[in-house]
Amino acid sequence: MPGDVYFTPELFKFLRDLAKHNNREWFQKNKWRYEQFVRDPFLRFIEAYQPRLHAISPHFIADPKPVGGSLLRIYRDMRFRKDQDPYKTMVAARFPHRAYKQHTAPGLYLHLDPQHCFFACGLWHPDGDTRALVREAIVREPQQWKLATRRKAFASVWEVSGESFTRLPAGFDPHHPFAVDLKRKDFTAHIMFSEDEVCSAAFLQTFTRATRSAAPFIEFLTRAVGLPWAADDKPRREDPLTAA
Repeated sequence: MPGDVYFTPELFKFLRDLAKHNNREWFQKNKWRYEQFVRDPFLRFIEAYQPRLHAISPHFIADPKPVGGSLLRIYRDMRFRKDQDPYKTMVAARFPHRAYKQHTAPGLYLHLDPQHCFFACGLWHPDGDTRALVREAIVREPQQWKLATRRKAFASVWEVSGESFTRLPAGFDPHHPFAVDLKRKDFTAHIMFSEDEVCSAAFLQTFTRATRSAAPFIEFLTRAVGLPWAADDKPRREDPLTAA
């Protein structure tokens, strides 16, 4: 059944207006719009999503704090580029594995802007050692990788995306059934949403269903890099919340 409406067309109107008036004076006059139509609804969405995400894996973070939580800041970092606009013309939230500060770890990401809205998951731009762990897991458990990426529940909803190398890394069989995946730089997938879908009363339900359909993919990557997925998992790498 449809639930609460979190996002409205006013969110996208604010972002369109901000793109035309990206300066501090305009933002200060319209900050109430940002708080009422962008920040606060997104924080409520994150709070409502939190138990749904934890039911899939308790090791992923959906933090509704207004500062330092899942919602990304709208303010650009101006320390290194003084010539750029001071505000982002999009709004986004990240839902990372809780070990993300210590290790390269999988995560989920929701991005909303007037040009395109998308939900992404996986490992984006991992370092070489992390990529190697995923490749080794694909070779070691090809059937699990097939189930995670080729089954209808995932493939009919998600598009596997990201950059790839032109050549297979040394030491891998060029005839391997997943040679295309072994060449990947990124192990990510995404779904596009329309503005109407985002503003629908069913969006939280749609978003949760999408998370469930991606769960085997995210679980494969999480376990491949040695991090816990289920509540009773024993991590193969140090877990920052359980380490003494």
